[in-house]
Amino acid sequence: MRDPQKPAEGTSGNSGSKGSAPGVSGDGTSGGYNAGMAVFSYIIGGIIVWSLIGWGLDYLWGTRWIVLAGALLGAVGGFYLSHMHGLTSSRKIAGERHAASGPSQDGNTNAK
Repeated sequence: MRDPQKPAEGTSGNSGSKGSAPGVSGDGTSGGYNAGMAVFSYIIGGIIVWSLIGWGLDYLWGTRWIVLAGALLGAVGGFYLSHMHGLTSSRKIAGERHAASGPSQDGNTNAK
């Protein structure tokens, strides 16, 4: 009999990450390679889709610049989507030490 506390395997298409963005694991940590591939896919997919839309509008209106505007819009939109899904933000790892900011604690400053 199946444990009701565990999700059924194979019922969700995203391997148990319960509504999180592609490339982000269920506990909210970065997926590393997967997160990078998701960002890459968003940006390249945006460029392709909006370039095709721009190409179609160029064809209809007899212009030549809308395809470039579409490619730029697709790249910006892809980056925006990956940022909003939390794939581009830097996450702090537990136990990671960062350099201290602010004035020196030893009282010896070089400020004039």
